[in-house]
Amino acid sequence: MWDYTDQVMDHFRNPRNVGKIEHPDGVGTVGALACGDALTLMFKLGPDGRIAEVKFQTFGCASAIASSSVLTEMVIGKTVEEAGRITNKQIADALGGLPDQKMHCSVMGREALEAAIHNYRTGETGMRNLDERIVCTCFGVSENEILRITRENGLSSVDEVVNFCKAGGGCGMCRNEIQKLVDGVIAERTQAKTAPGDAPRKLTNLQKIKLIEEIITREIRPALQRDHGDVELVDISGDRVTIAFRGMCAGCHASETTRHSLIEAKLRECVAPEITVVEESRS
Repeated sequence: MWDYTDQVMDHFRNPRNVGKIEHPDGVGTVGALACGDALTLMFKLGPDGRIAEVKFQTFGCASAIASSSVLTEMVIGKTVEEAGRITNKQIADALGGLPDQKMHCSVMGREALEAAIHNYRTGETGMRNLDERIVCTCFGVSENEILRITRENGLSSVDEVVNFCKAGGGCGMCRNEIQKLVDGVIAERTQAKTAPGDAPRKLTNLQKIKLIEEIITREIRPALQRDHGDVELVDISGDRVTIAFRGMCAGCHASETTRHSLIEAKLRECVAPEITVVEESRS
């Protein structure tokens, strides 16, 4: 049972602006029924050039319906340019948040709006640049889309990318490639945090240990505990962090991915890029 906010349940049970518009100025369709989610969004401009009417039709879960519904309320009265600046995070925030595994619904809403605006400006019904490289063939997600979602939402692991756009959530053959893209974005963030001319911040051993403990307690353990797992910090020696998985994470076939994609990636991002995380039994 998903833990939905009151706003999500309200828009799911009482969706706004469902239906079709005759002769819309812009219409966009994203997703596919074969993937379990599809959304068509269309709008019509008023005499003042602002979006006067917007409708949607969707096939998907409660989050998909709620994301589409709240998005229609967000764009009414805006110019096309203003609507085009709406992010998936703003859609999720307007709903009081979405479960991590349902964030892709907010991304689908943003993509449908972009497709409708592209249709309005060009008359084209497809947005995808044929030169774009597809990384996840199961869900047809391109390298550029993975990079954009990772940057805009501050993602740091493949599992988070799966939650936001499904890339890597099918056969899994592309997960290593997605991890390389995520690592590249993390490196960008680390570099950006250091102002030009500034020397990288050098932590003392005590500062490093305290920061690692804080990141694990505040950001990593809650993410694992949501799936009935857990992690224990065993030791820190220089840049080598030893952990032990607990609960459902202990013995899980995906623990190697969790160690690298979530724990190590987060500590490298927030503490130091040289950090290596190993499991107690493998140290």
